[in-house]
Amino acid sequence: MVGILGANSLSGGGYEIDNSLRFNDGDSAELTRTPSGEGNKQIHTISMWIKRCTSGTNQALFSAGPNDGSVYSIRFIDDSLYISQSSGFVKQTDRLFRDPSAWYNIIVAIDSTQSTLNDRIKIYVNGVLETSFASNTFAGGQNFNTNVNDDVIHAVGYDTLNNSVPFDGYISEFHLIDGTQLAASDFGEFNDNGVWIPKAYEGTYGTNGFYLEFKETGTGADASGMGADTSGNGNHFAVTNLAAIDVTTDTPTNNFATFNPLARSVDNTYTEGNTVYDYSGNFMRCGVTSIGVFSGKWYAEFKRTDATTIHLFGIVADNFVSDGVTVSNNSANHNFGIEHTGTLFLKTTNDTSDIFLDGSDTGTNVDFTTTSNDIIMVAFDADSKKIWFGKNGTWSSSGDPAGGSNPSDTYDGTGSAPFFFSVGTENTQAIQGNFGNPAFAISSGNADGRGYGNFEYAVPSGFYSLCLKNLGEFG
Repeated sequence: MVGILGANSLSGGGYEIDNSLRFNDGDSAELTRTPSGEGNKQIHTISMWIKRCTSGTNQALFSAGPNDGSVYSIRFIDDSLYISQSSGFVKQTDRLFRDPSAWYNIIVAIDSTQSTLNDRIKIYVNGVLETSFASNTFAGGQNFNTNVNDDVIHAVGYDTLNNSVPFDGYISEFHLIDGTQLAASDFGEFNDNGVWIPKAYEGTYGTNGFYLEFKETGTGADASGMGADTSGNGNHFAVTNLAAIDVTTDTPTNNFATFNPLARSVDNTYTEGNTVYDYSGNFMRCGVTSIGVFSGKWYAEFKRTDATTIHLFGIVADNFVSDGVTVSNNSANHNFGIEHTGTLFLKTTNDTSDIFLDGSDTGTNVDFTTTSNDIIMVAFDADSKKIWFGKNGTWSSSGDPAGGSNPSDTYDGTGSAPFFFSVGTENTQAIQGNFGNPAFAISSGNADGRGYGNFEYAVPSGFYSLCLKNLGEFG
């Protein structure tokens, strides 16, 4: 169950994308704008990078048009990409989008004046023109007017007709070009390894075009807002149900770990861009990160939201996922961590007892317990297999991860499986994970030694946030 990292996760070039905006479907988050006048309704190009957090559901990426049944929409339906406008056209890919750890570049380029039907709507995914479709119709005929660039509401992350299908995931580097049908090569390129990477767009935007970089954290429809247009047009978007914490540095050029929704226990749920873990049952269930490591030194933080339920924090190896899909709390080899009470538990290769300490286990205690809103620090050295636990800025038992001394424990098993950060809980209380892009407010702000991540407490020297740039260097 090694996390699929996504081929486009490392830029390998000079162009970097700094920010993305995190959309949580439970919040019905959206950016909206209604142009004051018409642009070119027959020709446009949309390019965006997205990372999905939920599969198997209908989710809108972009829409344009009033709530009257004729909305232009780019969305996922049953994990395929679906572009449509009622009575105009439908184009649905055979390709499915199910990887919650990969960034995808999606480009929709429309020119309804083209005489050849298949030239009117072109879809590119990671630089490749899509040619296989489950549906491909253009009933509107040549010179059909779309709602894009019309003086009607435009929405990012939301469908203006069907408000039950908001997007759940991350959106980055969103361009709308008014009046030009462009190719993928205008927005990206293949590097020497054949990986599609972004590049700077150098063209014009047209009257109603815009460029959303998500670098600001304000809530106004202005240059300081999350929906600020940096194309030079000043076509800023209004912000609904989004907060400053939703502006993240998880981007196509530096992909961060989240919890992995494909490797989870029954009834687990994940929210806030797969950074918040919840379980609604009465038994202990666990979750793991989307990225695993064989080597290197790594740091993460976990925030408890309630003191009345059992929580676990720690590290597990790949075979903790018993059947490739469901994370089990039994037969959990290669995992170790702490309970909310401070009890330390350890699993070795041949230990298949329950994760709680029992008569066959010989765990010890760390010198703290946890309660509501405590932040648990975890530092893991995958080379020496040492782990340190801390709370609210202090390491247990005078532990010193930077110096390698006084670890909370050392894994003494064998095996070559990658290790993943893990959490566990029971009942209905959530755990908020921070692998560099937190869902909870950070009062201080600490990056790792390479400048990546945003943590409440100082990252030990030599330890790093779990992102692809660090993994490429140390993992």
